[in-house]
Amino acid sequence: MRVLHVISTLEPGGAGSQLRLLVRRMPYDSEVVTLGATAPLSSPVHRIASGRDHDPTAVRRLRRLIRDGRYDLVHTHMRRACIQGRIAARLAGVPNIVATEHHPADPATALYRISERLGQVTIAPSPAVAERLRSRGVPDRRIATIAPAIDAAEFRFDPILRAAARARLGIDPGRPVIGSVGRLAPDKRLDLLIRALAEVPDAMLLLAGDGPARADLERLAEIVGVAGRVRFEGPVGHPRETLCAIDVFASPDQSTFGLATLEAVAAGLPAVYGSCVPLEERAAARAPVPGTHRLSQDRESLPRTLRAELLCLAERRGGRLPARSAGAGYDADHLAEAVGRLYERVCAGPTRRRVIGPSPGRRGRFGRFGRKHSFPLPGGSVRNA
Repeated sequence: MRVLHVISTLEPGGAGSQLRLLVRRMPYDSEVVTLGATAPLSSPVHRIASGRDHDPTAVRRLRRLIRDGRYDLVHTHMRRACIQGRIAARLAGVPNIVATEHHPADPATALYRISERLGQVTIAPSPAVAERLRSRGVPDRRIATIAPAIDAAEFRFDPILRAAARARLGIDPGRPVIGSVGRLAPDKRLDLLIRALAEVPDAMLLLAGDGPARADLERLAEIVGVAGRVRFEGPVGHPRETLCAIDVFASPDQSTFGLATLEAVAAGLPAVYGSCVPLEERAAARAPVPGTHRLSQDRESLPRTLRAELLCLAERRGGRLPARSAGAGYDADHLAEAVGRLYERVCAGPTRRRVIGPSPGRRGRFGRFGRKHSFPLPGGSVRNA
């Protein structure tokens, strides 16, 4: 089976990391096309630059790539890629189209809703996301819930990496460090970490990542009086070195799925989190993962929990916790097996390859694809976008 993955960006973390884990483990002839930043993968990578959702030029180039590659299945990731990839795949006559909803909080535009109807299945990472898809009008038969995953072996603790990272960042070897990894955006609530640091004497705060909130966070650190104890590491290709450098992982974000927290747990760190679906499931089943603590709505919850974890760190004399996990259901091998079964089910359905578009040589006033903003929908009809 030939599979083409279409993704909005291959920047480290998030959807890009999930795709990397997936293509490495799947037994298919896989290729990847990115609409934004690129990165090396184990599969061939194409790039078609696109800076907006409605981009007919990118759709035409995608259609040509898909048609020439004669792929059996197209799998789209992230909103822009889902819109353009699903439309291009249908125009190219690909019989099987799958999408993964990585960021359900993104607004569901009319164009996105139309593109969703062009695919067979949309993968939701959690039951909550599946419910959001239903609220958008996506029927149950076109929703599959498959949790994202990590490769725990990628995050194992290495004291040599720890020493190198601390030396590079100018952090004393014995200084306790609280850290977080991810995009610096307002919804991540990293401002709470900076305010909490004022109530946690002697500790450093290491923030790895970049984003639109960085300048505001730097100003806040100065206002609160902790600027000398905060390090902004900037973008990191892989978080392992950063996780080795820190002693307590903290993520106040109340809306995330929590993969970064799972990575911290795999690195042997105590984890303080606002939201982590896998750890919450374990806690609800009365089998919590040791060394993990969910924050309450109490504003004192974060500084209080951080002080407690640093006391535990002192009792361990700086020793690391063992690597832990939330279970096999969040392992990368399980992810690949689940997606592979979905591919087989989708491809086993009654489909046929049919290229959608005008006859060769016919050009209307709006170009090769006929009416302006017209896209074919399941059932053979054509409706305006």
